[in-house]
Amino acid sequence: MLSVECTRFRVKKGASEKVTEWLQFLNDHLDDVLVTLEAEKMYVETIFREVLNGEEYLYWYSVRGQGGIDVEESTHWIDIKHLEYWDECIDPTFKPVDLSTEVVMIPNKIQSYMN
Repeated sequence: MLSVECTRFRVKKGASEKVTEWLQFLNDHLDDVLVTLEAEKMYVETIFREVLNGEEYLYWYSVRGQGGIDVEESTHWIDIKHLEYWDECIDPTFKPVDLSTEVVMIPNKIQSYMN
């Protein structure tokens, strides 16, 4: 069974430049990032960025299989650095918002590769 999620996180005030650095870091090391997704059973992970009413947010969209490890369990250097950026940039006082999944449109042929 697949888990499809989209969650909104608020960026700490004054951390916008650090977020830009973080996202560039992930893009610059995408080959290493992709290796870590295997252990997480993460088939698709996308980060969106938005400024709304003067507040900055990051949205994580993911399609994930069952039985993968959580990123916090990883010992891979890229995940350790990713979590350091997370701590520097994501506002812990804001309760993350899980958007409601209403329709999942993934062709059966593609889903068969995700199990």
